[in-house]
Amino acid sequence: MKKISQRIFPLFVLTALSVSPLSYAFGQHIYPEDADCYTPPVPGERVIGRWDITIQNRDGSETASWLEIEKSGIGALVGSFVGTGGSARPVSEVRYDPLTEKYSFTIPPQWGRQYLHAKFRLKAAKLKGEINFVGGDSSQFTAVRAPLLTRTKPVVWGKPIHLLKNGLSDWIVPDKFWKVENGVLIHSGNGGNLITKQKFGDFKLHVEFRYSEGSNSGIYLRGRYEVQVLDSYGMHTGNEMLGGIYGFISPVENMAKKPGEWQTYDITLRGRLVTVVLNGKEIICNRPIPGITGGALDSHEGEPGPIMLQGNESGRFEFRNIILTPEK
Repeated sequence: MKKISQRIFPLFVLTALSVSPLSYAFGQHIYPEDADCYTPPVPGERVIGRWDITIQNRDGSETASWLEIEKSGIGALVGSFVGTGGSARPVSEVRYDPLTEKYSFTIPPQWGRQYLHAKFRLKAAKLKGEINFVGGDSSQFTAVRAPLLTRTKPVVWGKPIHLLKNGLSDWIVPDKFWKVENGVLIHSGNGGNLITKQKFGDFKLHVEFRYSEGSNSGIYLRGRYEVQVLDSYGMHTGNEMLGGIYGFISPVENMAKKPGEWQTYDITLRGRLVTVVLNGKEIICNRPIPGITGGALDSHEGEPGPIMLQGNESGRFEFRNIILTPEK
C-alpha cells in the first residue's frame, strides 16, 4: 500500500500543478457575460449561449430547431442540438476558424442514416448559416438568442378554459384520425397533430389520458415543449419516458400506470419553469426547460403558443377533461 501511494502522489502533484483548480472547477458556461469569470477566453466564445433556430426549407416552409453552445474548460466549445425532430443531441465540439470567422459542427445520425453538418457565422447578434445532411439536401437557417423568460411578479390565475367543451370546434383538426365521443377525445392511426386555435402564455394544464399498450404521443406546451405521453409502465425513468420533458428533463420517479388505465397530468408552466404532477405525484418541480423540443411548431420562445397533441406517432390514445387555466 505504501509503495502504491508513493507512485500515485507524484502523478497527482504534477496534474495539480499543470491544471489550475479554477479551470476544471468552472468548466461550463452558457452565458457570454459570465464566460471569463474564472477561465481565460476561448477563441470564438462570443457565440456561446442558447439559440432559437428557424430553418428555411426549399419548399418555402419553415421548421424549428435549437442550439446551445457552451465553453468547456480552457480550450473548447461544445454544445447540444435539437433538430426538427428527435431529442437534444450532444455536440462534442463546435469548431471555430478565426480566419473566416466560421463555426461548424457535425453530429451522427439519430433516427435516420445520415450525419448532420452545420456551418454558420455570428453577425449582427444573429447566427446565419447552413444545415445539411452529409451527402444530402441542405437548408439555410437563421437564429436569435433565446429569451430568458424570467417571471418576477406573483402569479394571478384567470378563469379555467375547458378545451373539449365544444368538441373539436376549438381545435385545428388535421385529419380523420381525431374524433370526440361522449366528451372523450380519441385518436387512432398515424396522422397529424391536433392544435388549439387559441394561444397561451403562462398556464396550468389538467389532462386525463389513457393509451393502449406501446402507444406514443405527447403534449406540447405552447407548441414547443413536449411532455411525453408514452407507455412506460414498469420501466426505468428517463426524459423520453412518461412524464419527461422530451430530451431534457427526467421525472424523479416513474408513476406510469398500466396501459388502458386513466391517468392524470397537472402541469404548470411559467416562463421556462415547469412543474409536472403525474397521477398525484410531483415528478418535476419548477425546473427550467432549456429550449424547444423536437417537433416544435416554431422556435419563437418569447411568444404565446397553442397546446398541441401529437398524432404522428403510434397507437391508440384518449384524452378527456383538458382544462387550461391561463395567467391573467
